[in-house]
Amino acid sequence: MISRRRFLKISLGTAATSAISGLTAFAYAHEIEPSWVEVKPVMLTLPRLDPAFDGYRLVQISDIHMGTGMTAERLASIVELVNAQTPDMVVITGDFVTHGDINFQMPALREGLTQLRAVDNVVAILGNHDHWTDHSVVRRMLAEAQVRDISNGVQTIQRGQSSLHIAGVDDYWERQDRLDDVLALLPDEGCAILLAHEPDYADISAPTGRFDLQLSGHSHGGQVILPFIGPPILPSYSHKYPVGQYQVGSMIQYTNRGLGTVAPMVRFNCRPEITVFTLRHQG
Repeated sequence: MISRRRFLKISLGTAATSAISGLTAFAYAHEIEPSWVEVKPVMLTLPRLDPAFDGYRLVQISDIHMGTGMTAERLASIVELVNAQTPDMVVITGDFVTHGDINFQMPALREGLTQLRAVDNVVAILGNHDHWTDHSVVRRMLAEAQVRDISNGVQTIQRGQSSLHIAGVDDYWERQDRLDDVLALLPDEGCAILLAHEPDYADISAPTGRFDLQLSGHSHGGQVILPFIGPPILPSYSHKYPVGQYQVGSMIQYTNRGLGTVAPMVRFNCRPEITVFTLRHQG
């Protein structure tokens, strides 16, 4: 048996240790991991990819969320990382902002995105937060930054007589998506990749049989991923395909963990992500 004094001393020591551990974990999740960007290489073999595009490097970023943790300095360092991957194309899958008056955030976003470099183009779609604030302001910023908005549109890349189609739908949560219009614009031949902010949109796009790959964001991976449990909280339309790679029918779905945060502005076991896709011809 231990004395009462000894018991109290052990109990206080345990409580203090737990408190320190909790504070340390919070400091890590709030101060360290949100800026610890992972550059994640992913190699994908796409059945309709023409040999002319074998080795094509497609870099995806998503969910910048300027204003809730994301700063001009942090965005500038992210852009440097993206450019260091020597992309053929950069795609941005929505949620440039979070909430409130976003006008004062546009100069930093414009300056950062203007510095992106790609052989072919930098293209983007909008997300739900862009519509919940002011989508016209976001679209104007993209145009000024020379980022092409392909919401409900198609960008075709040519290599001689060969084509690679990058399509995009506007935000599904706000019911701004027009997939029928996109399909009408899309040529019948050639590999097609769809940008859709919400990952669960794959259940709508995959049955068309026209897309080899869908790239999404929106979920942030949950921002917190608990061991053996996964993300405890996810936004609507990201519960089926919350993070990483999935097979949905004949189409690959990939959900990027995003770069920014929404409240609470923490990340744990869920680092911000730049995804570098190397596309391979199925030879």
